[in-house]
Amino acid sequence: MWEYVVYFLRKKKRIVFLEEMEYDIAKLCRGDDRMVCSVHTMSITGIQGNAVRVECYISNGLPAFEIVGLPDTAVKEARERVRAATKNSGVKFPTGRITVNLAPASLKKAGTHYDLPILLSILCACGAVRRPKSTTAFLGEVSLDGQIRPITGVLPMTIAAKQAGFTHVFVPAENAPEATLARGPAVMPIHTVCELIEALNGERELKEEPIWVPEHTETEVLDFKDVLGQENIKRAMEVAAAGGHNVLLIGPPGSGKSMLSRRLPSILPDMTWKESLDVTQIYSVMGMLSPEAPLIRQRPFRSPHHTISNAGLIGGGTNPKPGEISLSHKGVLFLDELPEFRKDTLDLMRQPLEDGEVTIARVSGSFNYPAEFMLVCAMNPCKCGWYGDPSGKCTCSEQAVKNYRSRISGPLLDRIDIIVEVPAVDFENLRRREEAEPSEKIKERVNAARDIQNRRYGESSGMCNARMGPNELRFHCQIDDDGAKLMKMAFDTFGLTARSYDRILKVARTIADLAGSRNITTEHLAEAIHYRTVEL
Repeated sequence: MWEYVVYFLRKKKRIVFLEEMEYDIAKLCRGDDRMVCSVHTMSITGIQGNAVRVECYISNGLPAFEIVGLPDTAVKEARERVRAATKNSGVKFPTGRITVNLAPASLKKAGTHYDLPILLSILCACGAVRRPKSTTAFLGEVSLDGQIRPITGVLPMTIAAKQAGFTHVFVPAENAPEATLARGPAVMPIHTVCELIEALNGERELKEEPIWVPEHTETEVLDFKDVLGQENIKRAMEVAAAGGHNVLLIGPPGSGKSMLSRRLPSILPDMTWKESLDVTQIYSVMGMLSPEAPLIRQRPFRSPHHTISNAGLIGGGTNPKPGEISLSHKGVLFLDELPEFRKDTLDLMRQPLEDGEVTIARVSGSFNYPAEFMLVCAMNPCKCGWYGDPSGKCTCSEQAVKNYRSRISGPLLDRIDIIVEVPAVDFENLRRREEAEPSEKIKERVNAARDIQNRRYGESSGMCNARMGPNELRFHCQIDDDGAKLMKMAFDTFGLTARSYDRILKVARTIADLAGSRNITTEHLAEAIHYRTVEL
């Protein structure tokens, strides 16, 4: 009978299988099956992790290797990486019919971190490795020579493993410091497949990765002391930083709009641990972390070019990824030359500015990404940039100015809290030798105002004045009769909308917090209204 089997394989040009058939052909004829084994790992949906069980079944039959359970191309290609890594690690790759199932099968699987659990499930099924405990998860990409390569999304997957009750997580050594930030399961760093096999078989002892502790290092940031003059604009930026308000700066070229905006991170309040962890998860999914600095400790500052696509700004793609508004979470999104951005691209931000998150809907499912950011914009008053300047350099017609400004929709402008004009710096300010007020002094006042807001809304909520809802607005932004008269006058004079009215109250609440005042006075309201009087 064996001769017929050999003849059949040679006839079908399947001689390569003969070289790999190391099992007893007589056992094949009897139809004996091999073992079933399962290994735990994690998946990523948006920035949320989910537990996945990798099940392997090896049966007798013609050699085949199939992966099922909605794998994407990267997961399907794991077959060749796993086969080569196993052989180059000195372990015989089992022959026969190998079926790997990624459960739950209804969840789409993407990424290379499935390599390691797939390899391990196969070795456990054929008896080459002891079965790991059911409370252990494995993450990692394998190279052809058996090395364990770093992956993306380790932090959100480790946090999900903690929530799912896993006690140990095996990760690539380069990702181990990042995984410890979850402060949950024991993180076991591994370098090679051989090291993992020896550890599971009791031939080697792996040391648990210690929790990564950030070092206190001084980082150079742009300082407001370098900005000469523009005291009114600095005050507006201070108010914006204290309350998390959106800002639009309008002024001629060289007036300092970009210079002021890029120094805004130096006066933003310090990040809490929860905020740092939330931002780090986004950067982890994008693969933008390093082993030396796995935690984002400074508020992000993102400045995309005006040629950015819709998916680049909001997020999306074939395999949806976070966009610039999510990478700016808890930080600043700076849009320079605002009218040069596509109008439809800018309008996509209207909903995230209100909700603090963005939802990307695809056939495969919906993905939610956080997007609580400060929108800071800068623009010229016209195409040439000199409209309204005393020098009279502007060559634009009134219609050209109107067309230029109409590139920004009214609903988007309505969501900007502070709109200020940035005049050109005069000669006397330019020749001054003394330094202006440094960012450190401004930041002290901003932190004091944020402390008041933390006590008001609860520090765990991470909410600032700009994120107040209707209930908080009604309770914390009460005004007296004089303030109501002032607001009515502004409402009638400038044609404010209901949203503009609410945003003026929020800015006034921030100004009162900076002054240490419990109540909103007419002075606070007058300054807040002043930030909405620029006509566009």
